[in-house]
Amino acid sequence: MGEVPTITLNNGVRIPQLGFGVFQVPPEETAEAVRHALRTGYRSIDTAAAYRNEEGVGAAIRDADIARDELFITTKLWNADQGYDATLRAFDESMRKLGLDQLDLYLIHWPLPKRDNYVATWRAFEKLYADGRIRAIGVSNFQIDHLRRLFDETDTVPAVNQIELHPNLPQAELREFHAEHGIATEAWSPLAQGGLLGDPALGEVARKHGRTPAQVVLRWHIQLGNIVIPKSVTPARIAENIDVFGFTLDEEDLAVLAKLENGSRVGPHPDQFDVA
Repeated sequence: MGEVPTITLNNGVRIPQLGFGVFQVPPEETAEAVRHALRTGYRSIDTAAAYRNEEGVGAAIRDADIARDELFITTKLWNADQGYDATLRAFDESMRKLGLDQLDLYLIHWPLPKRDNYVATWRAFEKLYADGRIRAIGVSNFQIDHLRRLFDETDTVPAVNQIELHPNLPQAELREFHAEHGIATEAWSPLAQGGLLGDPALGEVARKHGRTPAQVVLRWHIQLGNIVIPKSVTPARIAENIDVFGFTLDEEDLAVLAKLENGSRVGPHPDQFDVA
């Protein structure tokens, strides 16, 4: 299967390049799904307050016979809790549910530019980081103008920006901006919620390597340098998704995947999304 490589963030913290996401995993199924992922070899788990399954993640962590420093746990601040004081309270609640003393990565889930709270929220993140309660702080779904504002008005460059990213939406301009400023790119919905896996050309690449289309797409992310967090509750798929380190896509394969770009999203555009 191969060992999962790590990415070094801009503050020196290392994050596994492939982790396990629990978006849309029902709360009552989360603990067992995470337990299975940990048994399979995952060491990075990505959740969020909005997923309502932080407690299940925490239960699986407590049950695992794995040293805490071998795990990398991410959660995200929900939109309704943006603002300096509200952020500090929400962080405490997430930590209570996770049962942790220190978090590895905390993300602002959405920028909500119309509400104009993300700068004050980021300052609360900076305090939590300075206090040693979080090892790294980042954002999710931020666009270039949102990031530039953080650069101009605060002291800390985000370690990570977690964005919708897959072959239909490769986000080249945003990834290039991240690289220029030392921000790691993390992909959510890395398989476009399965919507691109039936593409015949992708199927040909998969057959060439004796792999599944999902494994080919995840390998594409790895070779781009993205951090990736596929989600599944199916044991066979959980194992399949981490088994992407025993083959390499060649230039011909990458050219096939490049042709899948069409700009389509499975989620909302961050400039328009405004749900609390």
